[in-house]
Amino acid sequence: MKVRLSPQDALVVVDMQRDFMPGGALPVKEGDTIVPRLNQYIQLFSRKGLPVFFTRDWHPPDHISFKEQGGVWPPHCVQDTPGALFHPDLFIPEDNRFIISKGTSRDFDAYSGFQGTVLHSLLQERGIRRVFVGGVATDYCVRNTVIGAINLGYQAFLLLDCIKGVDVSPGDSERAVEKMLLAGAVGVDAGDIG
Repeated sequence: MKVRLSPQDALVVVDMQRDFMPGGALPVKEGDTIVPRLNQYIQLFSRKGLPVFFTRDWHPPDHISFKEQGGVWPPHCVQDTPGALFHPDLFIPEDNRFIISKGTSRDFDAYSGFQGTVLHSLLQERGIRRVFVGGVATDYCVRNTVIGAINLGYQAFLLLDCIKGVDVSPGDSERAVEKMLLAGAVGVDAGDIG
């Protein structure tokens, strides 16, 4: 299947932050291995003048999702800490790029890039109809961002060659991909996009 990019398309890069990479506070196995391929997508969209959105967890130190507050995760991606920075090799274009911070208030968790953020508004302002989504983690923030996009009326393309999952339970990532595809997402890889 060949997908031709148009002015109604945007790339959404999900949570490629140091704390989610190997050696980080909440590592996604081999999460760093998708950086080169993601960079190719970022450069492609940039060359075509299409917007690139980078979501990030940007938590206060006492965030509700942390174990100390009764949540399920170790502290991660705390605002203004090294772990919250993007992977150092991730290409961040100078122009037409947007940083979307989520999970910024203590009492509100957000797995989707659309929850409590301006992502939907920014896409609407630019007449975006289709989003191409990759990043980490497949079974949490990627899944929820893709499902959120579909629920808001976007056509969502899942970048199958640019996702990695946590797999708290074995098979979580595979089930997440299945759920996204059943919800209407279209699975693609670099060879499908022109």
